[in-house]
Amino acid sequence: MLTHLTIKNFALIDDLSVTFDRGFSTITGETGAGKSIFLGGLSLVLGKRADLSTLRDKDKKCTIEAEFQIEHYDLKPLFRLYDLDYDPQTILRREIKPSGKSRAFINDSPVTLDILSALGQRLIDIHSQHQTLELTENEFQLKVIDALADNKELLTTYNSLLKTYTSARKELQALRQMQTEAEKEEDYNNFLFNELENAPLHSGILEELESTYEELSNVESILEQLSGSHQILTHEEIGIQNLLSNLKGSISKLEGYGSGYADLSQRVQSVFLEIDDIVSEIESLQDEVVPNPGLLEEVNGKLQLLYSLQKKHSASTVEELADIREELGEKISKTENLETEITSQESLLKNTETELGKLSLQLHHRRIAIIPEFQQKLETALQELGMPNASFRIELEELNEFSNTGRDHFIFEFSANRGGQFGSLKKNASGGELSRIMLIIKSILAQYEQLPTIMFDEIDTGVSGEISNKMGAIMQKMSSNMQVFSITHLPQVASKGDHHYKVFKEDDGKMTRTRMIKLTNEDRVVELAEMLGGKALSDSAMAHAKQLLN
Repeated sequence: MLTHLTIKNFALIDDLSVTFDRGFSTITGETGAGKSIFLGGLSLVLGKRADLSTLRDKDKKCTIEAEFQIEHYDLKPLFRLYDLDYDPQTILRREIKPSGKSRAFINDSPVTLDILSALGQRLIDIHSQHQTLELTENEFQLKVIDALADNKELLTTYNSLLKTYTSARKELQALRQMQTEAEKEEDYNNFLFNELENAPLHSGILEELESTYEELSNVESILEQLSGSHQILTHEEIGIQNLLSNLKGSISKLEGYGSGYADLSQRVQSVFLEIDDIVSEIESLQDEVVPNPGLLEEVNGKLQLLYSLQKKHSASTVEELADIREELGEKISKTENLETEITSQESLLKNTETELGKLSLQLHHRRIAIIPEFQQKLETALQELGMPNASFRIELEELNEFSNTGRDHFIFEFSANRGGQFGSLKKNASGGELSRIMLIIKSILAQYEQLPTIMFDEIDTGVSGEISNKMGAIMQKMSSNMQVFSITHLPQVASKGDHHYKVFKEDDGKMTRTRMIKLTNEDRVVELAEMLGGKALSDSAMAHAKQLLN
């Protein structure tokens, strides 16, 4: 419940500090006294957007702070969701600087305006003529039925399964789209894969083929050079081999003249043996290197294939071609596995849809079961509030698709006159009738669930006398389970409050200020008498005011 409200530098409010209690509080004041300013300030701290026109003194910041007792509200999950420290005595604060910058706090922790609003909506429900229009909306109407049917847990289970269902349906759509696209590319991907699969793509193959091609392309030149080299080495008269043999014989004769000559002889012997080995190698190569046009054509074919594949796939190396082959293989494999995945996803979707159908049917039956009692309570209360011939019924339509509330679509229909034609609330109910219907619905809801603090802003507009007395009694009864405020011009309603606050303007000759005070019992008598008979207090008005309070 709201326990304290502080407003500084807002519109006509200089510095306002008010403490509130549980039960039923009424707020009165002359037209233009500032009741709307009070509501405006409260709305700001609950998350409404602001502008600089709200500042009383444009050189100072505006601060609004509201303190709540929240131990009986199930708000710990919300605090955890936004990573906030939970405190049973929670303070909401809003600051608006002269620059126009706005800041919001929950228990001194900075928060976004959206978070402030999310919490604010759970703490206070403000009902003006404008907010009463939500009664005509199907979403609100279904929320009412679900609250009466105690469908909270069932709806939580249903919505959790609905997320699974929605996700499974999206996944199935994506898989089918992938399958369609894969089928279009399947033949081409298989062609590319087979082309790469049949190509030699092991590491180093390109360099190996290029080397072999160069050798086979130049066989005659190679043989010619080998033959010339062999002749230089083995010529009988001037060949290196023969000359080295003579050199070896000459040097070997010097070995006995010292170790230096022996080393020189050994080196000549090494050269002779190396030349002899080279001759053998050249002779071996001459036997091996032979023209092979068939092999040359085969090697050239492999090279041209690799060059072509590199160009086609924009690959600079054979290794990159091998990677592309692997990727194509995975695509082909995935395409082949898609049908299995689709079958599995279809099965999941079907099972989830079946379970959703069962839950939506449970919701439907629970809603249908509560409707007769709800209609009876509503019509009875409407009769007590001056609409003796009012009739109320709820039409049900079944949706083809699962919504976040099941498959039910409710329409509240109303007829104000006996035998009159039923129509939607938006069409058939006046503003005053909507206000009374909303009040009754809220009073019924209060019997079924813990509602936040509720503030009725002149919900009794357009009624008087005994009807206003009964509306006040309804709000008074509601306050036994919750905190209720009523901003009213009617003394019959104001007198029902456990606490009575007055909003008024104060002019000191220099500045006009809006103030708000809690009235004593004596002050209440005077306030009610003025509401009954004007400023000129008569004995009858005072007596009537005392009678209302008693």
